[in-house]
Amino acid sequence: MVKYRTMTERNAQQAIAVALTGASGAAYGLRLIEQLILAGRTVHVLYSQAAQVVLQMEAGIEMPGRPADAEAFLTQRFAAAAGQLRVYGRQQWTAPVASGSNPPAAMVVCPCTTGTLASIAHGVCDDLIDRVADVMLKERRKLILVVRETPFSTIHLQNMLTLSQAGAVIMPANPGFYQGARTLDDLVDYMVARVLDHLAVEHRLMPRWGDAERG
Repeated sequence: MVKYRTMTERNAQQAIAVALTGASGAAYGLRLIEQLILAGRTVHVLYSQAAQVVLQMEAGIEMPGRPADAEAFLTQRFAAAAGQLRVYGRQQWTAPVASGSNPPAAMVVCPCTTGTLASIAHGVCDDLIDRVADVMLKERRKLILVVRETPFSTIHLQNMLTLSQAGAVIMPANPGFYQGARTLDDLVDYMVARVLDHLAVEHRLMPRWGDAERG
């Protein structure tokens, strides 16, 4: 007999979808996945073909093309518990996250290309990343887009406005320096910390403004 989970049971798992696209800034996405795993969240990972190229260029990571192989690779890399990290293919329309009947609690596209931004803004849904983002918007779930581009064209800004009005959080990869950043890792942690704050996930990546205690 099939046991159906209630919406409460699904939400209790607090699953987060993380999509990696071909924008520069692979370190942001990798650090975010690591922190979500450490926080005990279930993580659904999606990645584009261009993201595989960027991961190799920027992080020296040869991401397997097959979802099952990528899932095993990332599970080992982040020391995730069995079943805590799931990976889906770009055209895997049967993935649970592709339907509004089984959405994750939130989704972060990190980093997000302006091409992906445009596809989501116009409801194109050519691949699973676009589709899951579309599900987030229609189901009124948290959608965070860590856009990595500079400068922004008028088209980029119009797409960001469209998505902001639809309920998405537009969070360009613009790290701050007031926390006393000394390394690139500090700048990465700044952005990941801001994403985690919006996901209501506890972390100790950086001191908060006005806090006397550091570390």
